Amino acid sequence: MSEKAFKISVPESEIALLRQKLELTRLPDELDEVGWQYGAPLADVKRLVQRWKTGFDWRKSEEELNKLPHFTRDINIENFGALNVHYIHKKSVVAGAIPLLFVHGCGQPPTPSVLRVRSTNVLSGPGSFLEVLKILPLLVSSSPDHPSFHVVTFSLPGFGFSEAPKIPGFAIPQYAEVGHKLMLALGYNEYVVQGGDWGSRISYQQNTTYAHKHVKAWHTNAPLTQGPPKLLSHPRLYLTHLITPYTEREKAGFARMDWFNRVHGGYFAEQSTQPQTIGYSLADSPVGLLAWIYEKLVAWTDEYAWTDDEVLQWISIYWFSRPGPAASLRIYYEATKNMDMKDLPPTTVPMGISLFPQELMQVPKVWARALGNIVFVAEHDSGGHFAAHEKPVELVGDLRKMFGKGGPAFGVVPGKNGYASL
Repeated sequence: MSEKAFKISVPESEIALLRQKLELTRLPDELDEVGWQYGAPLADVKRLVQRWKTGFDWRKSEEELNKLPHFTRDINIENFGALNVHYIHKKSVVAGAIPLLFVHGCGQPPTPSVLRVRSTNVLSGPGSFLEVLKILPLLVSSSPDHPSFHVVTFSLPGFGFSEAPKIPGFAIPQYAEVGHKLMLALGYNEYVVQGGDWGSRISYQQNTTYAHKHVKAWHTNAPLTQGPPKLLSHPRLYLTHLITPYTEREKAGFARMDWFNRVHGGYFAEQSTQPQTIGYSLADSPVGLLAWIYEKLVAWTDEYAWTDDEVLQWISIYWFSRPGPAASLRIYYEATKNMDMKDLPPTTVPMGISLFPQELMQVPKVWARALGNIVFVAEHDSGGHFAAHEKPVELVGDLRKMFGKGGPAFGVVPGKNGYASL
């Protein structure tokens, strides 16, 4: 369980192999004037491939990322043995800062068709520890006017620079166990959690499994439900759902879910049933991986202006990942096979939600309230699926309001208020 400092250092041979594969790229044809209708446009992919070959500087990216405090340690998971896990641990200068575990999203997760039933399980997005980069300096900043946080984020097993599980069955409870045991190993016996995408589903598991004694509160930008409130479990919310018309924003949210399931839901059928098959393409073809991820980065944000180097950095984390890109697909198969998408019991610790209008899976607030003890709700006028990257100021602002003085979760971690002075 001992901690080891970690430095990102991709072997030169791997960089040379990437360039060689890019040189040998064979691109498909494209119909005229179809834009994004058929997927990632050929012109965009050509431009990105050229930049990846001759302009993008991975060593510069490594240098910037290595300014952060990276570590690894072995974490023993019940029935799965020890996994070597990569994580970032950035402490605030405020002694009483609030310990916060940030759980990133993943490769691309599942959603049942809203054409059949208006419900949602988990979201999707090519995430990694990179999602924390913009919010990290804001979260740890010291001020008498807002709370500060000690921040921990880890590469989920099978992603980034964490080791991948070696045997089948590693599903949502195990990812949650990794995050929880990491916090305990770092000395944070009591902490709060934030997550979106798969991170929301993992966070949900953590705060139902480790609630009160360890997890004191949680926040998500992706409140995931299985549908409207049920009569037997939530009679008051059920009646409210029946008699209260949906707002225009909520109707737009249903339309967004409908579009996502019709146009962007195909990845789930493959990844949740035969992940190994698509894994060959992503592991062997950097351009295949690029197109697969680029499509989602662009389509799932709220007109976020991705730079080419941003895109290539996100994709390079998958290409240079410790286990390779194929390992990141298995969470879909395992979560579905092991029934991790079913309802969990409502959470009882304080819960906060931030709602961004271009998130992929959106539910009415009355549905979300069935998730548990919701004490904080914030609605934003813009922002999409990658909230921590697209809207870092807004997301951190919500956390400060939730955990700050006068907020509904102020002082929820005993002895930790996060303020430089009171």
